[in-house]
Amino acid sequence: MAENKDTKDEQIVNENEAGTSENTEKQEEQEEQVELSVEEQLTVDLAKEKDKFLRLFAEFENYKRRTSKERIELYASANKELMTVLLPVLDDFDRGINEIKKEGEDSELFKGMELIQGKLQSTLEQKGLSKVAIKAGDTFDADIHEAITQIPAPSKKMKGKVIDVIEQGYQLGTRIIRFPKVVIGQ
Repeated sequence: MAENKDTKDEQIVNENEAGTSENTEKQEEQEEQVELSVEEQLTVDLAKEKDKFLRLFAEFENYKRRTSKERIELYASANKELMTVLLPVLDDFDRGINEIKKEGEDSELFKGMELIQGKLQSTLEQKGLSKVAIKAGDTFDADIHEAITQIPAPSKKMKGKVIDVIEQGYQLGTRIIRFPKVVIGQ
């Protein structure tokens, strides 16, 4: 019986050793899975951080573009108030020159007024002010013209067209600061 007992003890020891080796293998597999999951976790974290970085970078680029655009617009329209105040002076020069023309274009007064007006207009044009191109016969466009009144068109061709320009329009850069006032035919 002692032999039987020794054999049973050996079997138990062998089973324990087999169980221990199975446990060791399972532990190694779990560690590999943990390592894989740690690697996967790091990969996921890296992807999240890359995404955050790209979004932050894109947001910063948008901010730079927006501020530079605002700065350009501010610079372009900084003179808007001054230009708006000077527009009636330009209108007065036009009216004055038209009245002097009636007396004769040979007069010294006409030449002097024309020189002053030219100098003022060229100075304002250097700062970005320009006339809105409009003449009688142009098609009326509500986006760039201000209709003062409508009169019966002298001909069928003039329906919906500009008959007369009452007040010249001006733009500063690309932005209209005063719309031309026109009479249109109906």
